[in-house]
Amino acid sequence: MAFDIDVALARAGRTVGVRFVVGEGLTVLVGPSGAGKTSVLDMIAGLVRPDRGHVRIAGTTLFDAAAGIDLKPEARRIGYVFQDARLFPHLRVRANLLYGHRLALAEARWIDLPTVTGFLGIGGLLDRFPRTLSGGEAQRVAIGRALLSGARCLLMDEPLAALDASRRAGIMTVIERIRDELRLPILYVTHDAAEADRLATHRIAIGDDRHETVVFT
Repeated sequence: MAFDIDVALARAGRTVGVRFVVGEGLTVLVGPSGAGKTSVLDMIAGLVRPDRGHVRIAGTTLFDAAAGIDLKPEARRIGYVFQDARLFPHLRVRANLLYGHRLALAEARWIDLPTVTGFLGIGGLLDRFPRTLSGGEAQRVAIGRALLSGARCLLMDEPLAALDASRRAGIMTVIERIRDELRLPILYVTHDAAEADRLATHRIAIGDDRHETVVFT
């Protein structure tokens, strides 16, 4: 089982909460704008502390409010890919890619730089700065950085939203290869129905009490 999530967070007079257990593949989080999909990813990543519940991935507890467990984000082995790539502007592509790799424990490093650059087709970008990259190139580098961090899973928050149609198609193919060839579990947020239809193995509804608990095996 890849993800076992039960979290809730009270903020600005409302509560964002979700509870699900989901297996391998790519799981799309669906729901209206403002439902809290990004907040759920942030709680799983350790960027926001839930008020209650737990986060377990591949049988490892990363957060448990009752037990007092709250691993730091860098200890969770979760790769997070944002809509805007969020590369370090002062570092060349090579240094951006290796940033998390250098912080990861040796035993957590399951993929190396040549393999990632070949897989993503970014070998020719290593000496460039982020400001010189297209949106699609920057997103490939962001995905590569997440993989090289020793991630056991990926969180993707609308990673195609800022791209034009041609670049979206290329990155979507990359995501499919991560899902099918690397078999890395992915939690994925999108507002694009066609994108969700193409990529989703499972779907989780956020912000709808009727679907608070969704279990897949």
